[in-house]
Amino acid sequence: MTVKSVKIYTDGACSGNPGPGGWAAILKYGEHEREISGFEGNTTNQRMELTAAVQGLAALKESCSVQVHSDSAYLINAFEQNWLSRWQKNGWQSSQKKPVENRDLWVSLVELTAKHDVVWVKVKGHSGHPENERCDELARKAIAEALA
Repeated sequence: MTVKSVKIYTDGACSGNPGPGGWAAILKYGEHEREISGFEGNTTNQRMELTAAVQGLAALKESCSVQVHSDSAYLINAFEQNWLSRWQKNGWQSSQKKPVENRDLWVSLVELTAKHDVVWVKVKGHSGHPENERCDELARKAIAEALA
């Protein structure tokens, strides 16, 4: 059985922080491409970045080898610098002994990444990366359409 190799590009946006927010993901598998996006009325930029990754991974119908591309250091570092494992080990407390923010989304990400072989890829935001720019456009469009 061949495992599908998928690339997911994500971004989140907020109009004010907190404020109305949007998220977007582009899923690429071979020649196939799917764009998804959504809106939340009162949120933060960090929540939208995480939501984009959650929704992108949740859209996969079977276990895949996945590259998740994001401009969010918060998202990437949580996985790449083992923040998540430390938070879980400390009962979802930060290094400052405070409850971890966005725990609901982190729990979803932990559950979703357990189903796939995930590699996290940091991209530089607003630097002309085509998929990152498109995700930013889709996230901002989701906000504009919801507020129109």
